[in-house]
Amino acid sequence: MIKVAITDDHPLLLEGMRNILENNKNIEVVGCFKNVSEMNVGLKNQLVDILLLDINLEEINTIELINPLKKKYNNLQIIMLSVHNELPVINSTLAEGALGYIQKNASVSEIMEGFVTVHSGKQFLCTKTKAIIDKKSADGLNHIPKLTRREKEVLIEAGKGLTTNQIAVKLFISPHTVESHRKNLIEKFQTSNLSSAIKLAIEYGLIIRE
Repeated sequence: MIKVAITDDHPLLLEGMRNILENNKNIEVVGCFKNVSEMNVGLKNQLVDILLLDINLEEINTIELINPLKKKYNNLQIIMLSVHNELPVINSTLAEGALGYIQKNASVSEIMEGFVTVHSGKQFLCTKTKAIIDKKSADGLNHIPKLTRREKEVLIEAGKGLTTNQIAVKLFISPHTVESHRKNLIEKFQTSNLSSAIKLAIEYGLIIRE
């Protein structure tokens, strides 16, 4: 019996996925969590073989949760449930330790196949995800850039339309420091300007458009 937990902040999707999985006699859904807090408590108190984790949760890109969860629960395997079909997002998810990547429009049969495959210790990518990886280009980003806390703060504020001076005042840093972070962001996203970097950050779920 495969013990599965699901974390998703959309009630309909959470319940729907639970119903799909419970139709398989080899799967037992031992937990359904609406947020990170519920998930942390549930994983601590319940043995879970596979965690189905929504990639965007509580306005958080949950890719950064994968590695800490894997370190804390050695036998836990993670399947990422995602609306993202961008190669950098897929690659970063797998690099952090997720063993499965399933897009939300995948078929029921693929979802079931994914759990069986991951439970056996093998990587599973849904059909559409495989196609994206196969079409990868030598140009552009292959992984989501690793940002420092301050770089992310500057990126968020710039995304709101704040100027360098306004960001400096809000974050209690000098305009020169803000400009330095802006240059670093442009380099990390491999773009010609910060606006393009912001667009990619929104696309990848790194920052949430308000």
